[in-house]
Amino acid sequence: MKPIILEWIHKAEGDWFSAQREARARTHPNYDAACFHAQQCAEKYLKAELQEAGLAFKKTHDLVSLLNMILSIKPTWSALRADLIVLTAFAVDYRYPGDAATKAEAQDAVKRCRRVRRLIRQSFGLPL
Repeated sequence: MKPIILEWIHKAEGDWFSAQREARARTHPNYDAACFHAQQCAEKYLKAELQEAGLAFKKTHDLVSLLNMILSIKPTWSALRADLIVLTAFAVDYRYPGDAATKAEAQDAVKRCRRVRRLIRQSFGLPL
């Protein structure tokens, strides 16, 4: 595996563990951060897959846009669309005043991210 792919995966895993930690925190949970890191994990895994396939991509937080690029080589991944639509909203919406994530939203974001992460890690032959 190319070093750049490993770097994307390493960064995605950092977001994965941060999302889980914040969603489960008993004291001072940051549900906004859990949602954001779930989105970031999915984004970085999608970009790792695009990089591996040699497909150029622009800087974007739109997970559905990234998915649409991948579908040419992984058509079965269309099953991720609903999860990616939800996760895309967490890239920006809860990072600024006006909206705040609930515990239920944070848990849902982690659950959706788990499905994306599992599929992409399987694609790379990585342990779950």
